[in-house]
Amino acid sequence: MSEPTSQVPRPHHPALRTAICDLFGVDYPIVQTGMGFVAVPELTAATSNAGGLGILTSGTLTFGELADAVARTKELTDRPFGVNMRGDAPDADARAELLIRQRIPVASFALAPKRETVTKLKDAGIVVIPSVGARRHAEKVAEWGVDAVLVQGAEGGGHTGQVPTTILLPQVVDAVDIPVVAAGGFFDGRGLVAALAYGAAGIAMGTRFLLTSDSPVPDNIKQLYLDKTVTDTVVTTAIDGVPQRVLRTELAEALISEHRLRRLRRSVQLSLAFQRTTGTHWRDIAKEGLSMKRSQDLGWGQILMAANTPMLLSAGLVGGDPSRGTLAGGQVTGLVGDLPSCAELIARIMDQADGVLRRLQADRVAATPDAG
Repeated sequence: MSEPTSQVPRPHHPALRTAICDLFGVDYPIVQTGMGFVAVPELTAATSNAGGLGILTSGTLTFGELADAVARTKELTDRPFGVNMRGDAPDADARAELLIRQRIPVASFALAPKRETVTKLKDAGIVVIPSVGARRHAEKVAEWGVDAVLVQGAEGGGHTGQVPTTILLPQVVDAVDIPVVAAGGFFDGRGLVAALAYGAAGIAMGTRFLLTSDSPVPDNIKQLYLDKTVTDTVVTTAIDGVPQRVLRTELAEALISEHRLRRLRRSVQLSLAFQRTTGTHWRDIAKEGLSMKRSQDLGWGQILMAANTPMLLSAGLVGGDPSRGTLAGGQVTGLVGDLPSCAELIARIMDQADGVLRRLQADRVAATPDAG
């Protein structure tokens, strides 16, 4: 169990002290993303205690569950942490008010928040960092006054775009004058240095933090991830109508090959199961569907398919049953081979990055002709 800590940061190359370290109030330019069912208080606190920025998930929690999770995270860490919210959530304003009352340092968004929400949070002194998948989205939220943007390339797990990180990242860095956090394809210190070379101020990782000893994902599911190769993920719209990168499993392959009408029928069944399991009122489900339809321009068929996501993710990532649930994961899944603690992972990444930078510096000195 993570405990509150006043850890003294280890000395590293000065280039590794970036703008987001001061912006977020953390020691290292490493962010753990707000993964549904995974970024629970224990993982969030473990990341923050290790000197990175842990981000608590909100999208898969009710308002009451979120309040409890915030309180629990505060019990486990005295370091800064963030809360990830869906910008299109029907109760987004109420959740923003909760963050303000609880003095949460950072608010991140899986989908762009309303401009009024950004203003409200910033006026309360909260750092706002939405996730974007295109340059135009970064430009738009930058005009609204957000403090930073998280840019996820196509390599990332879960909902993702089509542009690789190595193409998208420099586009966004050149387009905005705020710190950019790079996500999609990062898992070690070499990647951190590469992101800094592109102009980013740090990296964000989901899959790598999912595969730690602090992650709540069942051991059998973690082992399934570890057994995968870099070609064992697939991007599909078959799950919820929006491109999503998941591990190739028998269930994922079946969903992809199913006829569209059969997928819709499955979505209706899952929506009914979701309502029974959570007790969510149909009025609230309809309200959220309308919100998604407006904000994402989805058709009703896609809205029904979107009911797949919470039930399928829960069955896999919480229930530990890959035959009943899908498993979101980035392409780096095939490059991860162990399950360190968050503290061990962050220390390893920082030491690797420090070594790369010092080697490059030494090579440059060695290649410089002696003066005179």
